Amino acid sequence: MRPRPPVKGRGIVSGTGLIVTCLAATLAALVFSLWPYTGRPEPAPDVLSAQTLRTSYGPLSALDQDFLVKVRLAGLWEPAAGRQARTKGTTPAVRTAGRRLVEGHRFLDERVRGAASQLNLTLPDTPGDRQKQWLATLNETRGTEYDRQFATVLRLAQGQMLPVVAQVRASTRNSLVRALADDATTTVLDHIKALEATGDVDYDAVARDMATGSTPPAPTSAPSQTLPPPAFRPPPGQ
Repeated sequence: MRPRPPVKGRGIVSGTGLIVTCLAATLAALVFSLWPYTGRPEPAPDVLSAQTLRTSYGPLSALDQDFLVKVRLAGLWEPAAGRQARTKGTTPAVRTAGRRLVEGHRFLDERVRGAASQLNLTLPDTPGDRQKQWLATLNETRGTEYDRQFATVLRLAQGQMLPVVAQVRASTRNSLVRALADDATTTVLDHIKALEATGDVDYDAVARDMATGSTPPAPTSAPSQTLPPPAFRPPPGQ
């Protein structure tokens, strides 16, 4: 009996199938190795710590607590500066900015005190030393120099607060803090626009301070009798 001749192409098909199988296995290995790094959400920053308080509105992290304190501190000195600007400001724009500060913090301070009460968190009742120094500087300036100091110092304060609000809004797990951060964002942006509308903001001084994190220097556009930086001017009586 003669052996049956081989079927043409069978060896080719088998070889091709082996190649395809190898390629598929290689591709699967590559996809599996890359999967941990692609298509998966980045882990959220862990802002919870030993200082985190458990509340019925969600965890209240140390960052959340610091945010509430900062909002309260702003409400303890910025309205005073705003009321002062309404009488000492030499232009309608400066007086308008002062009015917006008063109105904005009247609303925001009520909100933060209400949130703190619900969260059983104690807030400060007096401004911090830095805020007192800023107010002392504004108390001693007059005329167009006052306009420059007021617009620059208050614009700097808003610029320092804005990234804090954004960080808290992005990371907080507490519903009351989240709602307060929404209100704070609207208020701070409104104050920034009002202060910039005065035309008296020294943007170079603001940029330098934001870059170094130091206390705001006096505006560079001020005349030769410019007062020293607010950080080094003690409150009256000290």
